[in-house]
Amino acid sequence: QVQLVESGGGLVQAGGSLRLSCAASGSIFKINAMGWYRQAPGKQRESVATITSGGNTNYADVVKGRFTISRDNAKNTVFLQMNSLKPEDTAVYYCNAVAITLFGRYEYNYWGQGTQVTVSS
Repeated sequence: QVQLVESGGGLVQAGGSLRLSCAASGSIFKINAMGWYRQAPGKQRESVATITSGGNTNYADVVKGRFTISRDNAKNTVFLQMNSLKPEDTAVYYCNAVAITLFGRYEYNYWGQGTQVTVSS
C-alpha cells in the first residue's frame, strides 16, 4: 500500500502564504498523477491542483495565479505553495496520489489524512 503524510497547514492572515508538503511512502512502484484537493464545511471535495509525473499541471480557476503545485519525483513528494490566501481558501486540504504498488497490476487512488488551512480576514 501507499501512505501519504501531509504537513504545512495552519492559520494565516488573508494575503499570507503557506506551503503544504505531502510525502508518499510504502510499496511504491510508480506514482503517476499527484494532486491537492480541499473540502470546506458543508461543501463537496474539490480539486485544487494536479500534476503529472512529467510535470504537467492543472489548477482550479479560483486558485490559478496564486497557488503553485510542484513535485520531487525522486522523493515521491508533492508540494502546494499557496500565496495571496483568501478566507474562502479555508478548508481541509487532502493530498492524492495515483500509484501502482510494487506487486500490483493496476493504478489506485491514495489519500492523505488531510491538513487544516484556515485563513482569517
